[in-house]
Amino acid sequence: MAEQQDLEFTYTTIDKIFRLSMGETGDYSGAKYDGDFTMTLEAAQEAKHKFIADSLNITSGSKVLDMACGWAPFTRYITDDRDAESLGLTLSGRQADACRKNGYNVLVKDCRYVKPSDFGIFDAITCIGGLEHFCSVEEWQDGKQEQVYSDFFKMVYALLPVGGRFYMQTMTFSKNMIQFDELDIKAEKGSIAYIMALMVKQFPGSWLPYGPEMVIGCAEPGFKLISKSSGRLDYIETIAQWRRKFRKFHLKKYWLYLSLIPRYIMDKEFRHLVAIFRVSPNKVCFEKEVMDHYRLVFEKV
Repeated sequence: MAEQQDLEFTYTTIDKIFRLSMGETGDYSGAKYDGDFTMTLEAAQEAKHKFIADSLNITSGSKVLDMACGWAPFTRYITDDRDAESLGLTLSGRQADACRKNGYNVLVKDCRYVKPSDFGIFDAITCIGGLEHFCSVEEWQDGKQEQVYSDFFKMVYALLPVGGRFYMQTMTFSKNMIQFDELDIKAEKGSIAYIMALMVKQFPGSWLPYGPEMVIGCAEPGFKLISKSSGRLDYIETIAQWRRKFRKFHLKKYWLYLSLIPRYIMDKEFRHLVAIFRVSPNKVCFEKEVMDHYRLVFEKV
């Protein structure tokens, strides 16, 4: 599992840069275009939020747990548009501070370890992108990946009533994933071997599930699958729009970029981390079908 220090760069170091690019409650997960790539990023994210809320039957007064909530874009949607009650959890202190500043109920807490005695039972639960960080390379190598996911689903099961729904959005490895020992940060730039090695550098402590079937199997027998859809093409477009926003000039944002230069020069590992501003390994993996992306809706039985 990616620990708090592992997520420091991804979700804390770039906190200000992200919010200056995407807005105070920007969404750092794949949007939902459904084939209409003329949509703006904001409209596609709103479509995703509506889909999730509808799938989970969220209405006025619903009590919702927003796991791995990021900058609280889904919490914003369901509190503003559905009049729901939301609790968000994140491992990033910077994210939590930003969320609370914007009026959202967000705590710094590991969402793998929530008990009914902590906050009670919820009508619905979301985990948008969190599963991607739950299993480490080492846990996968030790054969513990499915146990990690099964334990998580047991925890979610205890937090829902019978008929309560859980939404999960996650990247998965796909048909063109290579063997782990082929990953090489010194491989040819643009090759799958290099891109996947870069992914491991940029997301330490994280290893993806092997297809949606692994996730669905780990959810049984406590949950039945209500719906499954691939968002791979949607995510490719999402990343393209993100990159345009990251590059759009803003004086304060570019000053933050410049402040990273000394560390970039002195720290080789940091250069791998900030390579994300030059090449998006996620986008390349989606394009090459090394990875896929799924929206999964479960119901407690």
